[in-house]
Amino acid sequence: MSEPSSRPARVHRVFSVGLTGGVASGKSLVARQFVRLGAELVDTDEIAREVVVPGEPGLAALREEFGAGVITPDGQLDRRALRKLVFEDPDKRRHLETLLHPLIRARTLARLEAASGPYAIVAVPLLVETDFGELVDRVLVVDAPEDAQLERLMRRDGLPRAEAAAMIGSQAKRATRLAAAHDVIDNGADERATHAQVERLHHLYLDLAERKTHT
Repeated sequence: MSEPSSRPARVHRVFSVGLTGGVASGKSLVARQFVRLGAELVDTDEIAREVVVPGEPGLAALREEFGAGVITPDGQLDRRALRKLVFEDPDKRRHLETLLHPLIRARTLARLEAASGPYAIVAVPLLVETDFGELVDRVLVVDAPEDAQLERLMRRDGLPRAEAAAMIGSQAKRATRLAAAHDVIDNGADERATHAQVERLHHLYLDLAERKTHT
């Protein structure tokens, strides 16, 4: 069965914050801290993995568009092969987004409809580059200096410097993300400083969520 194609904006009841940032900026760390404080997490990376498992229309669409080279011998998506393919060709990256973003968006909306926490954190790595900002009430950017992103990405994924730099360069510019933010967390220092910023924003979001329920 195919995913719904309608695209309503902000039809959900729960107050929602779009969490974004450059690759290896620390989004996962910040998301975990919000969850520990009681927020509900809707992770679009997790949803993106769900829509391309065997048997899902997303995987079939990728095979048709990009060929059998992006499928492993056991029928799974070869993420490394797909990532290399789309990062080398902007047109292919746009085709990938056209295929998968409607599926991810529909499931994101469904998760927001079912959310029961005081507010929801919606983790969207490409929020600024896409129209996912329409789904949230507020945008939170996790920011880090580009040299810190580069070192973290190389260490985390075992990538050579040139490939890591290309991944960072394929995303929205740092200034563009910051211009789209209602709130910013500076993750360039230590984890305790990041946690203190999360705590402050948690109380702000509880207050905003409470106001939303009475409007």
